[in-house]
This record gives sequence, C-alpha cells and structure tokens, in this order.
Amino acid sequence: MITHGNEIKIFAGNSNPVLAKSIAHHLGFELSQIEVGHFSDGETSVHLGETVRGRDVFIVQSTCAPVNENLMELLIMTDAARRASAGRITAVIPYFGYARQDRKARSRDPITAKLVADIITSSGADRVLTMDMHAAQIQGFFDIPVDHLYGGPLLYKYFQKKADADFIVVSPDVGSVTRARNVAAKLNCPMAIIDKRRPKANQIEVMNIIGEVAGKKCLIVDDMIDTAGTVCQGAEALHANGAAEIYACATHAVLSGPAIQRIADSCITELVVLDTIPLPPEKRLDKIKVLSVAGLFAKAIENIYLDKQMSEIYDG
Repeated sequence: MITHGNEIKIFAGNSNPVLAKSIAHHLGFELSQIEVGHFSDGETSVHLGETVRGRDVFIVQSTCAPVNENLMELLIMTDAARRASAGRITAVIPYFGYARQDRKARSRDPITAKLVADIITSSGADRVLTMDMHAAQIQGFFDIPVDHLYGGPLLYKYFQKKADADFIVVSPDVGSVTRARNVAAKLNCPMAIIDKRRPKANQIEVMNIIGEVAGKKCLIVDDMIDTAGTVCQGAEALHANGAAEIYACATHAVLSGPAIQRIADSCITELVVLDTIPLPPEKRLDKIKVLSVAGLFAKAIENIYLDKQMSEIYDG
C-alpha cells in the first residue's frame, strides 16, 4: 500500500469513477479533486482541483461508450496535468477503445488505433497502463512505454472451482486461440475451437466445432463481448453439439445493441466479466457476474510509482 499519497495523484474522468475510487481505496487514499463537465455548447471542461507540480499523476479513464466523449476527457485531463507541471503522467485506460481498428481490413480504411495512440501521446502522457488490448501488438503503436495487464488470471481463478474432468475451454474463433490455450493450461483441461466466418462487422456464422464437446462443461473465453453475437452463436453451436453446460467469460463487457437480450435468451449458464467498463443497472442480469480489476490496477500503479517490475503483480 502506498502511504505517501502526497507524492501520487489519481484523477478520474466520467467513464468509470467507481473503478477509479476503488483503485485509490486499494492504495490507501482518496481520489484527487477534479471537475470534469461541459460548457453550454457541449465542449468538455476540465479543472484540476489540487496541485500536481512534480507529482506522479495517474488518470483513470476507459474509452468506452460514449467513446469519443470519454476519449476527449482523457486527452484534456492529460493536457491539463502536463501544463500544471506534473512530474510524470500515466494514462490508465482499463478499456482501450478503437483497438479493433488496428489494421487496414479493406482498401482506404484508416488504422484508427494508431491514430488514437498518437493523440494520447501528443496530449502529454508519459506512459499508458491498460488491460487486454484486442491485439497485443497495438502496444507498438505507442511511442511511449505501455504496461499491458491481463485479465485472464482473474477469470481462470474464478473458474478453478468448476474445472473438473468434464471441463473444456473453448476459443470462440481462431484469433482467440492463444488466449484460450493459456486459460486451458492454467485449468489443466483440454481445448476446443469454434470455426467461424465473419461476413461483415458484428455478424458471424459458425461453421464447425474443432474438438469434442459432447457431455462437457464448456467455457468460452474472449477478450470482449460487444453485440454478443459471437459468444451467443458459439454457445448455440456448442449446445447443438451436445455440450452439457456452457459458461463464458471476457475481460471487457462492451454489451452494445442487442447484447443484453441475446445473452438473456441464450443457453449460457453464467457470463463472467471484469469491470473495466461500468455495467449500468439496465444491463445487469442474474447470469452476468462482474469481477473487479481494482486490486490488479492498484498493484500496477504502485509498481510503476516504485519502478518495480510488473510480473510481480501476478505472484500469488
């Protein structure tokens, strides 16, 4: 626990204040004072309520919906801290929006993840602390240090009590195989893969199930759930192939559009997500369980402040 809170400042925007407050609580002090609002024409207004001169400043802000508004808040808060002579500024972004736009999928497409990385750097951030980017290589889009945390340890520890001889981890697509394999190794269980194709964004078609899932308890592992098409259609395919029980987990609960209704109507027994994105009351279902990343981010912030290695935060 950091006991010298006068040397470190944690500010929160409007995207996930509950998580930011919990992170500060784990570190043993309160959030720093800040006013984040809007002028009458909609422009974002920021005022730091206390000095940051020479301090280690951490700005906690997920770039979740409303994505552009939360991103602007992050940029303006960072600029305010830089102009107030902060010693070092770390942008703590539990959920990094625009991460799926990390390549040119078609001619004349932008690479928006790189653009956002450049903007965050230009605003004055000295380093970025984030979790489970859609593609790990996005770290290379930044010209500043990036500490990339993983939600997998929190998720597989939760499912350890369910992992018996009939348990199997399922990758929802080929791109998630490495993530699913890591969880399967930790749970000491086999793995299956859902072979799918994506005709266009937010639409999928399940083609085949690679692996034996009949009579098994299946755990679908993904990095995020957006419209829930992937996870729900995958669950239906597993059910059609004789799966006895189906669980799902993901780091980021984007849950946009028809996601909540799809999950409610699905054959998924339980969906476990992390609180990198706040889950409002209207999106809470009995089958959705939320685990907190506050302790993990608090340890990471402490290690950054003390210049300690990040691998230590996963010990134990």
